[in-house]
Amino acid sequence: MEFQESMMRYVVHKPQKVDWGFEKDTEKGRIKETPTMTPRHKWKLMYLFNRFSSSPPRNPKSKEPPNEFLCPISGSLMAEPVIVTSGHTLENACVLACKALSFTPTLAEDSSTPDFSSVIPNLALKTAILNWCKLHCVDPPKPIDPINAKNLVRALMEIENKKPDTQIAISEKNLVQGAIESPTVKLNDPELTHSCSSSVDSVETAESTPSLQLVIHPSYNNNNNSSSSSSSDTLNLGFNEEEEQLLVKLKSPQVFEIERAVISLRQITRSTESSRVRLCTPRLLSALRSLIMSRYSTIQVNTVAALVNLSLEDINKVKIVRSGMVPLLIDVLKGGFPEAQEHASGALFSLALDDDNKTAIGVLGALEPLMHLLRSENDRTRHDSVIALYHLSLVKSNRVRLVKLGSVPVLLGMVKPGHMTGRIMLVLGNFAWCPDGRAAMLDAGAVECLVKFLGGTQLNSESTKESCLSVLYGLSQGGLRFRVLAKAVEMEEVLSKMVKEGSKCVREKAKTILEMMKMTSKEYEEEEMEDEVVDWEDLLELSHTRC
Repeated sequence: MEFQESMMRYVVHKPQKVDWGFEKDTEKGRIKETPTMTPRHKWKLMYLFNRFSSSPPRNPKSKEPPNEFLCPISGSLMAEPVIVTSGHTLENACVLACKALSFTPTLAEDSSTPDFSSVIPNLALKTAILNWCKLHCVDPPKPIDPINAKNLVRALMEIENKKPDTQIAISEKNLVQGAIESPTVKLNDPELTHSCSSSVDSVETAESTPSLQLVIHPSYNNNNNSSSSSSSDTLNLGFNEEEEQLLVKLKSPQVFEIERAVISLRQITRSTESSRVRLCTPRLLSALRSLIMSRYSTIQVNTVAALVNLSLEDINKVKIVRSGMVPLLIDVLKGGFPEAQEHASGALFSLALDDDNKTAIGVLGALEPLMHLLRSENDRTRHDSVIALYHLSLVKSNRVRLVKLGSVPVLLGMVKPGHMTGRIMLVLGNFAWCPDGRAAMLDAGAVECLVKFLGGTQLNSESTKESCLSVLYGLSQGGLRFRVLAKAVEMEEVLSKMVKEGSKCVREKAKTILEMMKMTSKEYEEEEMEDEVVDWEDLLELSHTRC
């Protein structure tokens, strides 16, 4: 009886071996076949075994979100990311809170200030954030409550508005607290209790304890072994004292302080290239942007003039356009002081030299006010405006806009002997090589106007004649219509006179146009002959074969 009970216990507690149909060879790391394994079963097990054995281990640190998914103000994942006018991407609630509190923060990444004038939802980034959360099994972010967003912004305002003395006191308190928590030297060290010490001891103590200069600038307190000279150089890195002084004056509530600041900025940026590059910063541009439409003439004139000086450097042109200056310059063109309008047209001319800015300036609406300033009483304003139009009309989209604005008749009306006609010809030359512009010029009587200008008795410069002939050559691409209009105004006689009396370049261009006209008329006569002579028999045969 006892023997049977012991056998029952053995049977119950004995682990049963499950026949999986394969055995793993631990020595060679592969699967050993068994008699019960079928070929299909074997293939499936081999696929699963190789897949799971070769998969890399997961990285436990991959749950940290990328920096572009974090809001620069709240520091958390963005639930409703939006793009503002300056190009920054922030949380929508934080943007609304900043606008409600009339606060423009300074972002820690690049010390730039965002522009909240327009807000566009960033749906692509929002989708990317949700996909990242789903991939890493993280709960998707929830929109920030408006009250909490305002509290965050108020806290940021308090930090930026703190005085330097308060910051020094706080940094000193943090430094002392850090020294208590993790002291670099032992307080019971006998060397620290000596009443007097040698020079070597004082050097060692200075190297092991933070110096007084580092208390003033705690953010650069990481290297205690550096010398005082190298630490002072590090402290001044990225600090522009000249910019700081100008910003303080530009933001002053006193009008005379602002006037002195903009006059000083205009004088500084007029002299050297390095000053123009050094002072074209986002903070300074933001301060100037608020002064362009000032009701005080001295402030507005000198602000726009300083902006012209800054735009002379190629590295600053795109930066100025992206800072939102162009709409304000257009407002100055429409209703600013006369001298400020002169500088604004010069600024747009300078900014239009960069190919990346041409389309943006045209889209923002600078073409119509520039056309209006062509009739200004100021010579410099007219010249800068027409040169700006020339560079802007190099882009097809701007040429189409100018044609729709009715600029062709206005420009043709200004073709008369004078020192500005050569620049008008440059703009018309851009139109002549554009199909829409060419058609508009032919409709407005450009051929008759230009031929009268060339055949006039008043003295014109050779360069102006060359520009006029270039415009006519572009119009000659119009084909039959140009030939008919040219014949009506007897253009061949004028061009023949140019071939005999003009300069070398004028003679070459006049010959080219005459050859174009002859070639066009010959081709036209051949086409007429082909239309008049019709072989009806061939035509009937062709129709029978098709049937």
